[in-house]
Amino acid sequence: MFKSVIIGVSGGRAHGHADAFAHMQRGRLVAVSARQRDKLDEFADKYDVSARYTDYREMFAKEKPDLVQVSTPPDARLEIMQAAHEAGVPGLIVEKPLAIEGEDYRAICEWVASKPGIKIAINHQLQFHPRRLVLQRLVNEGAIGKLRFIDASSGMNLAYQGTHSLQAIGAFTPGLVPKTVFGAAAGANGIQPNIREHYAPDQSLAALEYSNDLPASLRCGENAPRVPGGDAIYQHKRIAVYGERGFVHWTMWGWETLIDGVYASGEHLYPDQDVLGQAAMCDAMFDWLDDDSKVHPLNLDAAIRDFEVILALYTSALTHQVVELPFDPPDGLIGQLRDALG
Repeated sequence: MFKSVIIGVSGGRAHGHADAFAHMQRGRLVAVSARQRDKLDEFADKYDVSARYTDYREMFAKEKPDLVQVSTPPDARLEIMQAAHEAGVPGLIVEKPLAIEGEDYRAICEWVASKPGIKIAINHQLQFHPRRLVLQRLVNEGAIGKLRFIDASSGMNLAYQGTHSLQAIGAFTPGLVPKTVFGAAAGANGIQPNIREHYAPDQSLAALEYSNDLPASLRCGENAPRVPGGDAIYQHKRIAVYGERGFVHWTMWGWETLIDGVYASGEHLYPDQDVLGQAAMCDAMFDWLDDDSKVHPLNLDAAIRDFEVILALYTSALTHQVVELPFDPPDGLIGQLRDALG
């Protein structure tokens, strides 16, 4: 049985982590850490967790967890990864986004280059939603033929949901990597100081080109299409994948396919799909902890590549130029966007 702990309890994702343990056979939640004692106790009481810490380093030392699930603001990501590595923690699942701008992205890349030996995945549980798995399998097995175009979007901005959309493209195109980014951005409300330390323009649009010359479109924020059945803004994530023989289309509340002239569609309940997706994502992490060859599809290297796309989008929006990948992102991109869009 793998021992898991959670750091950070204020956001909804921490509750998603905890709820998922009811659907896991190989993991149990043994401890929780948060800086604010009242929120810590409220969360731990809800999930009947007796081991509670306001210092996650103390939790690492005393609980010796196998898996740490991180639900903190982005500015704490690297610090926690380093501390977990130093404490001998085997694995982490870290909330997205991995970083916010070039400086923290580069610091994470430099740390990863030191080959710390800890297994890290990023919390993109949507890849493991049961319906998404079915559609991903259809595309990956060639049911819609050679891919022609992908359209992905999210109702919230790039900092909150951009990497969800990029990871979705990756899930339907394993083995392909982004080559160029041509981006635009508008709206400065999302790049003003905020308590969650999530900064991104209100609207963004990018034309992406992947290896094999596959084009894709990314839209995040107020300009993204709204999903039927979606209520709260975070529920408007979607992806459509087009091939020579048809297409598949997934949203947080439904799906449709057209394959060789045969159309099918249906609905699903996002909360039900999500808790199962969260559990399956953790099970994949347990597989990786057991077997080095079973690398988690949401591994840190893949997340670094996705976040590079976001930084390239920002750079393209500021320079009005196509950005070729890989590239070395400049410092201060959020500040530059604040000046340009404010």
